[in-house]
Amino acid sequence: MGKLVFVGLGLHDEMGVSLRGIEEIRGMDAVFAEFYTSLMIGLSIEKLEKLIGKRVSIVTRKDLEEGGGSLILQKAIEGKVALLVPGDPLIATTHIALRISAEKQGIKTRVIHGASIDSAVIGLTGLQNYKYGRSVTIPFSENKFALDTPYSVIMENRKMNLHTLCFLDIKAEEKRYMTIKEGIQLLLATEKKMERGVITLNTLVVGIARAGSRDPTVKAGYIKEVITHNFGVPPHSLVFPGKLHFMEAEALITFAGAPEQIKEMIK
Repeated sequence: MGKLVFVGLGLHDEMGVSLRGIEEIRGMDAVFAEFYTSLMIGLSIEKLEKLIGKRVSIVTRKDLEEGGGSLILQKAIEGKVALLVPGDPLIATTHIALRISAEKQGIKTRVIHGASIDSAVIGLTGLQNYKYGRSVTIPFSENKFALDTPYSVIMENRKMNLHTLCFLDIKAEEKRYMTIKEGIQLLLATEKKMERGVITLNTLVVGIARAGSRDPTVKAGYIKEVITHNFGVPPHSLVFPGKLHFMEAEALITFAGAPEQIKEMIK
């Protein structure tokens, strides 16, 4: 019986993988990695290979989604295989589908978790975990209706006084990584169409760049200010806060330079 282990690499570079993950990888017959679900800007494949003592084969979105991960599954039937994934391995539905396929073929699977953008954003902003609603992706798209979903999710979460974490789209094959400015501009364009007053220049937002690195940038403020802030290189994420607890307001002011006026949002 074969074995397939999903190993989370964390958020920024090769140092984000856990000691348990390294130990597991070193016992593998083959090691694969994907980097299309998230950008790990500080990662060096050469350093990663030196750290784990194994050669790493890179797989693409096409390999895993269109090909169903057949190359990985074939190797896993024959022996022990690891798939290295940015962040926490099963956040992406692609990897859940692969794990299901493996189990159905009699391949034993395991998960070695890694740091995720979900938990990192909570720690960096000080916005409390239990006050987040549904998260959503802001997509690159020529379809004028593609942004209706993120707009609606932000609106519905706000009705329930909940925060919204927005993932910004990635097209790894094209080396395109959406910035906070681009994400905000797309939502402002959607506001012009929807006219519901959900996204305005006076809406409070929090931008996060390079979570997990030594130099993350976190900036909270109204859209008219945040849209011009220099966040540096991606990856970027965006949060739309709901009603604030007094401790959340203090955290945003202290950690992210939010204006004192946000204390008016305290519930």
